Amino acid sequence: MRQRRPSALAKQVLGLYTALIVYGSWYPFSGWRSLGLSPFAYLTDPLPQYLTAFDVVTNILGYMPFGASVMLAVYPRRRGLAAVALAFGLGIVLSGTMEAVQTYLPTRVASNLDLAANALGALLGAALIAPASGALLDRGLLRRVALLWFRRDSAALVCLVALWPFASIFPVPRLLGLGDWPRALWLRVDSSMQDALLAWVSAGWHVQTWPGRLGAVLPDDGWEALITTLTLLAAGVLASLSMRERAPRVRLLLVLVALTVAIKIGATYLQSAAGLVFNWATPGALAGLAGGTLAMLLALRLPRRWRAALAAAALVLELLLVNVLPVNPYFDVTLADWRQGRYLHFNGLAHWLAWTWPYAALVWLAFSAERAWLRRRHG
Repeated sequence: MRQRRPSALAKQVLGLYTALIVYGSWYPFSGWRSLGLSPFAYLTDPLPQYLTAFDVVTNILGYMPFGASVMLAVYPRRRGLAAVALAFGLGIVLSGTMEAVQTYLPTRVASNLDLAANALGALLGAALIAPASGALLDRGLLRRVALLWFRRDSAALVCLVALWPFASIFPVPRLLGLGDWPRALWLRVDSSMQDALLAWVSAGWHVQTWPGRLGAVLPDDGWEALITTLTLLAAGVLASLSMRERAPRVRLLLVLVALTVAIKIGATYLQSAAGLVFNWATPGALAGLAGGTLAMLLALRLPRRWRAALAAAALVLELLLVNVLPVNPYFDVTLADWRQGRYLHFNGLAHWLAWTWPYAALVWLAFSAERAWLRRRHG
């Protein structure tokens, strides 16, 4: 008799999606205040005077993946009606907590209608996925693909790679130039503090002249092509590390590139005030996309260990360049065209992904290298 096993990937997806709900419900995490109301006073409030179908449908759709991921995460320990009831209950608890905390946020309004819509979404998501849980995880196409194409211990890496197309959404000075939060943090520091920090550095290093001297080595399109190539190479190599040799790796990587470009185009269309869908597609960006795609496909010929080292080196070099090079002078025009106030929570999440994704990838590579070293040491 085949032994049913829980899905580690489903549990990680549930944790990630729960974190996204918390982020979207409480963003921007500032301006906390108390009005002297109970956090659960919203439960007995009358329904909002102005109802829009868009808000109700959005709240339902937003919690449907949560309900579905709960079903898959608790399988096979709980199945059928018991799992659906658990997903429904957890949806009520999560949404109720989010609404209660919104009582203390000036930019949010706690609503019993939102709670009802979210709970309904969790219930629908669980009910729709319940009949297919076994087929997906035990004997269906998803299970067969996971076993044939991907390594058994690659769930965390698959989630990390799946986030990469969304990390490329927010405008950056150069396409795929992710991870520039050290530069942003440095620019926000008071000038006197900057001088005090630079005083610890030897004057002979001429640190303050590095950006200008480095920027003069190549034209801006050349730097953009290099940065885009490095990031795309790192993302593609990371994706390949999760795949087995028998998987159609070339096709999967090309799908990843195509999906990233499609998401970038769609997000730019929605967020660009002037509707400039391809304002990011500079000659340097297009050259970098072509070069990065070619480089990731050629890297498939390398052993897995060398591919991991190549991804780490590409990420480190990309981070150094995006934080040291001078900002593209036309970036302010691109950022001004981006509707910062539209889909505020989405914008904030996209920005944080752009800041943190390369560092999360380096952390995964470091842990992977440590595990490999321990296996060799004990094995």
